[in-house]
Amino acid sequence: MASVTFDPAAGLFHLTNGRVSYIISLADGKYPLHLYWGKALRTVRDDLVCRRLGRRTHDAFTMHETPLDRLPQECPVFGCGDMREGMLQVRHSDGSEALDLTYLSHSVSDEKPALPGLPSARGEGSRTLTLTLRDEPTGVEVDLLYTLWDDCDAIARSAVIRNNGKTPVTLEKALSFCLDLEGSGYELVTLQGAWARERQWTRRRLVMGDQGTGTVRGASSQQTSPFLALTGDGCTEDSGECMGFALCWSGSFFANVHVDQFSSARVMMGVQPFDFSWELKGGECFRCPEAYLVYSFEGLGGMSRAFHRLVHSHITSGAFARASRPILINNWEATYFDFNEEKLLSIASCAKEAGVDLFVLDDGWFGRRDSDNCSLGDWTDDLRKLPEGLKGLSRKIHAMGMKFGLWVEPEMISPDSDLYRSHPDWCIHSGDRIRVENRHQLVLDMTREDVKAYVKQAIGDAIGRAEADYIKWDMNRNINMIGTCTLPPERMKEFSFRYILGVYEVMRDITSRFPRVLFESCAGGGGRFDLGMMCLMPQAWTSDDTDAWMRCGIQYATSLVFPPSCMGAHVSAVPNHQTGRVSPLSARAAVAMGGTFGYELDPTKLSEEEKADIRRYNERVRAWQDVLLYGDFLRLKSPFDSGECAWMSVSPDREKAVVTHVFRDGAPNAMPGLLKLRGLDPDADYRDEDTGLVLGGDEMMLRGIPVPPARGDYSACQFFLRRV
Repeated sequence: MASVTFDPAAGLFHLTNGRVSYIISLADGKYPLHLYWGKALRTVRDDLVCRRLGRRTHDAFTMHETPLDRLPQECPVFGCGDMREGMLQVRHSDGSEALDLTYLSHSVSDEKPALPGLPSARGEGSRTLTLTLRDEPTGVEVDLLYTLWDDCDAIARSAVIRNNGKTPVTLEKALSFCLDLEGSGYELVTLQGAWARERQWTRRRLVMGDQGTGTVRGASSQQTSPFLALTGDGCTEDSGECMGFALCWSGSFFANVHVDQFSSARVMMGVQPFDFSWELKGGECFRCPEAYLVYSFEGLGGMSRAFHRLVHSHITSGAFARASRPILINNWEATYFDFNEEKLLSIASCAKEAGVDLFVLDDGWFGRRDSDNCSLGDWTDDLRKLPEGLKGLSRKIHAMGMKFGLWVEPEMISPDSDLYRSHPDWCIHSGDRIRVENRHQLVLDMTREDVKAYVKQAIGDAIGRAEADYIKWDMNRNINMIGTCTLPPERMKEFSFRYILGVYEVMRDITSRFPRVLFESCAGGGGRFDLGMMCLMPQAWTSDDTDAWMRCGIQYATSLVFPPSCMGAHVSAVPNHQTGRVSPLSARAAVAMGGTFGYELDPTKLSEEEKADIRRYNERVRAWQDVLLYGDFLRLKSPFDSGECAWMSVSPDREKAVVTHVFRDGAPNAMPGLLKLRGLDPDADYRDEDTGLVLGGDEMMLRGIPVPPARGDYSACQFFLRRV
């Protein structure tokens, strides 16, 4: 059980759930210092300060005589003795920035405090410590929030900054947490990329100075991810020390590790300080987004499974938490903008015969949307393509026994649209400067009440007309040339944060009005794949790149934080529309089973043999979906290290497992190999559903399961194991 204890004599706070411990010391009764985070301890001796300062006791000195940059702080600030960058920066009305934040009080609660306006994890089975610090001269107070769960080895961290003084102050930096580590002998893991190759795994040794990741694009972005990890010497998938950090935020972010002259590592993460400020009048507060810290002594795999448990148990909410997902077909790569109702119904009918559950109508159904250069914002049915509108098409799809889904892009506006002609001021723009377009789009100003009201009504009406069961919520460009009428010039740097709050407000309104609709987040593919989105929508489109081999790397690295239940993955047509690669249908299906599973092709163009294969894949996904989506996920072979990729999912009771192995290259005269599995019951035997092969769990983990040689390039094999 999660618990928080305080020893007033020693000044020690101890958070533990019996598996991990997080321990904080109050130096001089004033400054919260980080003492320990790792495997559960009974206690820890508070000698760190003395060792850092070379003193036998610190009873006879004050911290003002002590260089704070020698100490591991929980809430460091620049300007009162710490020469490193801090997690907070406050400018006072006289222009000064000094803060001397000292302990004021603390509280412990069984209820996790809400963060109004922000997404955050649910608090069932948790304990929360709130440490309140105060700067006496100004009345600025900071609440440091720490939540630990019974069932998950993640700690939620956030901060609330309050101005209890009489004069306004300006926040110029407000990060969610700081973690000071005694050493720096770690490797840094981050996820970098671009459109169609999101979240590529990078790993490098820490060096003195700053290293990390971040973005100023107004979204968590395709170029990087609000995540980093530190791995200890010898850390592998299975063993060793690993610390993971992920931010519950969908906008610009900052994630950094600073190694100082004492080889100490300071990890900080939060809202991007670049182009940020926030005015706090007397009595006002600012809430930082929540971050999640995971400690694993079972390597990168243990870290990932802790994040997956957090997502399944405390992030995903509503009707789709731990629920099965429909097998869908999306018409985008089958038709793009060139469709009519007859064509859509033929795709749906053919897919229904193959066992597909849900038909999704993608872009092109509204306004005069024959290409991507017009009509965003005009959410009215195009009766040229759909003579009976969304309602007529939806009812025909439903009459087939299928569910109906719809694509929308609510945050965007086309200059060639009725909405823009009526409200040119509704887009984000900087005075009379040129309005920079991307993909023929501008971005709606989600800080405006009239814009938010319009989007809520227009998108809500479309969902209602469509009687939709599924919504794909897209966002295809990032923000620049910031300007808005909702803020005075001196407060314009609040815009980026307020914009994301506006997006969250609109999403929360619409998703709460349609609780039985499955919402999938999309941002030009995986451009806003973050825990903030997952609090509102249970899954995201992982990448616009549907090529099976490229998806191996994208999904493999995405699994560092996110479970397969979050990853939209489809079987697409060949040649692939992004890479031109031709890969077997079996390999495309095997890779798509690593996510929520669906199709992105025209089934009317498939052979009868391919349609039969699809029926078989669909039956298998339904039979094994509980394992595929919610089993313990284990990475076996990295595509970033070789021309092979392998992973497996094991049911929590270890009764069933699905193993997938993908080859990039075929080779002549190759021999079968052995793939070592993990997570099985060593005392049980398992039978493969296809071959009938029976092997012991111990044998498959220690010796391996026989894998046939690659049958050509981009081939795959799978094992569906059931305990005998």
